[in-house]
Amino acid sequence: MSSLKLSGVRKSYGHVEVIKGVDLEIKSKEFVVFVGPSGCGKSTLLRMIAGLEHISAGDLEIGGTRMNDVDPSKRGIAMVFQSYALYPHMTVRENMGFALRFAGVAKDQIARQVQDAARILALEPLLDRLPKELSGGQRQRVAIGRAIVRNPEVFLFDEPLSNLDAELRVHMRIEIARLHKELQTTVIYVTHDQVEAMTLADTIVVLRDGVIEQVGRPLDLYDNPANQFVAGFIGSPKMNFLAASIVEKSAGSVTVALRNHSGVQFTVPASGGAVGEDVTLGVRAEHFGEPGAGAADIRLNVDVAEHLGSTSYVYANAGGESLIIEREESRNEMGQEHITVSISPERAFLFDSKGQRIR
Repeated sequence: MSSLKLSGVRKSYGHVEVIKGVDLEIKSKEFVVFVGPSGCGKSTLLRMIAGLEHISAGDLEIGGTRMNDVDPSKRGIAMVFQSYALYPHMTVRENMGFALRFAGVAKDQIARQVQDAARILALEPLLDRLPKELSGGQRQRVAIGRAIVRNPEVFLFDEPLSNLDAELRVHMRIEIARLHKELQTTVIYVTHDQVEAMTLADTIVVLRDGVIEQVGRPLDLYDNPANQFVAGFIGSPKMNFLAASIVEKSAGSVTVALRNHSGVQFTVPASGGAVGEDVTLGVRAEHFGEPGAGAADIRLNVDVAEHLGSTSYVYANAGGESLIIEREESRNEMGQEHITVSISPERAFLFDSKGQRIR
């Protein structure tokens, strides 16, 4: 079993606490992505699982066994770093088999395991090349292959695609997803890129300031964020936020007025909040409609339109608020100075002054 459990895990450097009590269970064979902004603690948490950082408090279990004080080499994990860290004087074959040779594994077994990993990663034609003769994507595959040959219970990836260009990142995302499906091994993957998180993960763990903000499946986090931070972080482009206040409440619904759009009010399905409370309205780019399609229309000043082929994004502003609106057919809006869009209440989110979701 390669399940993993964190119970009350904390990490401090002197008086500075960077991981502030993490509780998390990861199922065997699950692909879990830690995502969050720089400095949120995701890489530190990964290094604690790997044994590269001491756990200040709490427990780490892998396969039901407490691992806090177990040597990293005996935890049944393999880690792929942001840096490829290949030995420049060794061939691909030698790089992939180095850890096994260092561990005293028989030569014929090393050859078999390296060959199997090379087949999985389509590296067979490259086995006798040196790292300097490889592209960035090929070097990253070698680094992954070096982890595969160890037959770990858990794979740890620490922002492995950060050094690649945009096209290679897309290609390697597909390769890593395919690899997980073939190996059926538990994977923990760290990234600050929410697109990587959405496309790779079975489960996403959203971190901020050393605390887990929300755990869930990618589309669950997208459709049902727990708070304003998760709503703004998950999704590309990010969710739009508008200042509002509650002007009326009834059973199961809240009427809000937009503070920067005079006279615009509409009713949102929700039970929380109080009349007079300042709130934030969240609307995703694709949930703005044509004028008259929703319960409220707002007029905006167009800054710029980005045409991406099948979809276009209009960047607009009004009342000091900047918005991004998705338009399927906005080619004729390049020269427009103003547009009017509608907001559908059933697709809107409400957040209180502390950023918590009002339901």
